[in-house]
Amino acid sequence: MPQVSKMILASLQLKNFRNYRKKMVVLTDNTTLIVGDNGAGKTNILEAVYLLATGKSFRATREDQMIFYGENLTRVVGQASEELEIRLTGGQKRYLVNGVGKRRMDFVGILRSVLFRPEDIELTLGSPKIRRDYLDSVLEQTDREYRRSNLSYQKGLRQRNKLLEKIREGEGERKQLIFWDQMLIKNGDIVAGKREEFLGFISEGLAKRGLGLKLAYDKSVISVSRLKQYETQEVAAATTLVGPHRDDFGFISRRPGKAEKNLSLYGSRGEQRIAVFAVKLIELEFVAEKSETRPVLLLDDIFSELDARHRQEVVKLLAKQQTIITATDEAMLPKSAHAEVVRL
Repeated sequence: MPQVSKMILASLQLKNFRNYRKKMVVLTDNTTLIVGDNGAGKTNILEAVYLLATGKSFRATREDQMIFYGENLTRVVGQASEELEIRLTGGQKRYLVNGVGKRRMDFVGILRSVLFRPEDIELTLGSPKIRRDYLDSVLEQTDREYRRSNLSYQKGLRQRNKLLEKIREGEGERKQLIFWDQMLIKNGDIVAGKREEFLGFISEGLAKRGLGLKLAYDKSVISVSRLKQYETQEVAAATTLVGPHRDDFGFISRRPGKAEKNLSLYGSRGEQRIAVFAVKLIELEFVAEKSETRPVLLLDDIFSELDARHRQEVVKLLAKQQTIITATDEAMLPKSAHAEVVRL
């Protein structure tokens, strides 16, 4: 892979974000270690960076959870190749680039990041939605066509489900579904194709690492025949039953002489952690290859979760891109690593 440049976030400004009324963080081009007690707001800083990269939080289930209690306006501003800003107010989210309002589709991907945190083990243990959200978080940052197709698919899905409900209540006709069927099939094929490519990249990387692992894509194909197959059930449920919104993937162990096993069901906690760790490292290479720029690496208190060997593997990566690490104790970062320290 040819040498690529680093993506750099020079500074981060927060106003009424989580526990910060006002906060300015200056970041080094290399590694920044953010140190503070539990509850000090270390993860909030990573959340703000991730928000600027993806337009979404990796923690909040509602937008207002990111707003300082009692306030109604939050601003997150980052100085990257351009000034990026997200404003949250009154249930609305605004995206600005150099002060100019943008659609989320045009905002996402200017800054790119890869996040690794202990909770990522939920990729193996959690619901299919967690895994679909993970696919979106990676591919929306690296592929504009994916962003556009996924947005169109989700909008079409909502409209089709509303129409299914009307048909169930005797207020709509089946022929009205034709337009939405075509929209979902066209965009669903693009979404599924790019998901398949990414999961193939990860599986190839896992094979190179000799871990005896692969990611198996459980694709919910959407087609005219599949929609026809489920038409009665869909009207009864007022829900579209096939398509990428039903996709999933599994972590499959395949060692010589042994039957394949799904780590989500049969893997040990240690096997699951190693699998997720490897996937995140390969994700970093995928984003770098697709964007021809090393993304900002966000590591949230992971050294307390990794053994010595895997800690050293992370340390070797630090200099390749801008990295922001959180920890409760500066000593958690191996001595061989060099970082500028920000204390909260």
